[in-house]
This record gives sequence, structure tokens and C-alpha cells, in this order.
Amino acid sequence: MPPSDHSTPPVWTRRRVLRTLFCSSAALALNVHRQLLSAAEAATEPGDRHWLMIGDFGSQLPAQTAVAGAMKTYLARLGIRPEALLLLGDNFYKEMPGGLESPRWRTGFEDMYPADAFPGPCPAILGNHDYGDNPNGDRIQLDYAQKKGTRWTMPHKWYRMDFPVARPLVTFLFLDTNTPAVRGVDKDPGKSRAALSPEEAAAQWAWLDAEFAKTDRAPWTIVAGHHPVYSNGHHGDTKDIVEKLAPRLQRHRVPLYLCGHDHDQQHLELEGTATSFVLSGCGGARVRPMERTDRGPYANPVYGFTHLQVSSRRLLLRHIDANGNQLHAFSKTPDGRVTIEAA
Repeated sequence: MPPSDHSTPPVWTRRRVLRTLFCSSAALALNVHRQLLSAAEAATEPGDRHWLMIGDFGSQLPAQTAVAGAMKTYLARLGIRPEALLLLGDNFYKEMPGGLESPRWRTGFEDMYPADAFPGPCPAILGNHDYGDNPNGDRIQLDYAQKKGTRWTMPHKWYRMDFPVARPLVTFLFLDTNTPAVRGVDKDPGKSRAALSPEEAAAQWAWLDAEFAKTDRAPWTIVAGHHPVYSNGHHGDTKDIVEKLAPRLQRHRVPLYLCGHDHDQQHLELEGTATSFVLSGCGGARVRPMERTDRGPYANPVYGFTHLQVSSRRLLLRHIDANGNQLHAFSKTPDGRVTIEAA
């Protein structure tokens, strides 16, 4: 979520955009050794599948367009077609006049992330601004997913998707982390506190437990929500999600949790936890400095996106900036071994 002055953005010139992107990916990327990702470095193995992800992107600021362009260039350079583009919440900031018929669906989604670059589905989850910036904003986004021909995918506030459809390699469990307790403390001045109802929140946790109990999940299970469990950024750890979700992730040895909400990139490994926590919240809204630096291995307030590459023997995750540079990468094997590939 953006700072409180987001509703009155300044006038952005091309020079200012370029300067802002440079500052975000250079001046703020302190002590980060940047590596331009080449096709050789991204060489795939037979059976590899790819996903790109962004969070906190629907700002209508030039940074959103810049990151979208960087993703398209990145995919073209590497010659890969992603299984899906994962949308980690705060999909639309500010008002959407017209609701389902708003022109922002075209400018902020369909044309911004076109089908020729992202031919697969675009699974989306709800962020705090998706609830708070428009009356019934959650319902509008759910209903748009029913529109014929759209790649916007949101069959429910929480849902499961398996990729690929035949012989799935990854089971994604998408959550709505806008619980009453989370929204009650969200730093969201002047915005609606709309959230899941208590009954919806209870139903979601029961659904998640039922999914974890199933034996038909793919070799990799990845959980995604808008709010972080743990974060070094502006919002910090999310108390209700720490209490409700973290024990479930640990109990079921979930290898990866994906989120946004803080406007930065992070990769956190906490002692005694089976899960790697990845934050990708810099798809278009203004980035913010980190609040703490004592947890890692990586945290950086920089515009960009995240690339997930998965095979049966390992997952590989890369944080990429808006200039197409790899800033951080790590791999993880099914037995939980994490290897930093680039830092």
C-alpha cells in the first residue's frame, strides 16, 4: 500500500520517471552486486516451468508501465512463456469509475500485461487497497473474472490452482489475508476497513486445512497471500497471519510463501522454519526504505518483479529490477536445502 499522499500523485515527466527508477534500482540497492541475466544463466532443464509475479502494481504511475515493459523484455530475451502471471494484490489503487466497465481494466491489466507476452492465466489475490479504495472492490474483481476471454483469474477469494493441468508440478494455494484482525491494524489512513467477515475468515482456514490434508497435491505446494507473514519492510510482520498461517506452513513443510504489501523485494529464511518467505511488492506503487536489516538473506526497496522457475528436483527464484538485472537468486530442493545462487 502506498504512502498517505498517494491520492495526489505529482506530475511525472519522462526524466523524473527515469531518475526515480534509477534511484530505486541503484541508489537504494545498497551493496547489491547486480548481474545482467543472460540466456545462458537462465538455461532451463527438461520439464522446467516458469511463473512471473508482481504485487502492489496497480498504481497508474509510470513505474507500473516500466516494470510491465521490463517483464516483457525479460521474457522475450530468455525465450520463455510463463505458465501464469501471479498478481499478489493491490491490483488497483484509487477509484475505478464504472466498476466492471472501468477503462482501467483495459489500461491497467489487459493492455498493460498483454496476452502475447503472458498467454496463460493471471491468478489474482485481493490486497487491502482492492477492498478499501472502492465500494465493493472485492466483488468487482471477482465478477470481472467471469468475463469471457479475460485472463484475469479469481474464482473465489481463496482458491487452488495446479500447474500444468496434466501431471501437475506445482499446487498453488491462493489466500485472502484481509482478515478482520489484519485490516483492523492496517496502516491505511482514510480508507475503508473492509475485510473478510469473521465467518469467511474461519471458512478459509478450514479450507486450507482441508487442502493440506489432500493427497492429490503436486510435488511442490506454494502458498500465496497479499500480506507478509514476516517482513523487514514498512509494515513489518503481520501478527494475525503469523499466528494463523505460520504454524500451518511449518506443520506441512510448505517450501515457499509468496506475498506483497510492503513495497520492496525480500527473501527471508528464519531459523527453525521450513518455509522460505518471498516478498515481491514493487510492481508499480512507490517503493519504501527497509525498516530493519537484521534478517535476510535479501531485502531491497527497488522496482521490479520476481521469476519462479520450477522442476521436479528444485525451485529457483530470482528477483529482477526494472532494468532487467538480476539482484538476488536462490534455489531450494525438496528436502529443504536452500542455496543462494546470486546476491
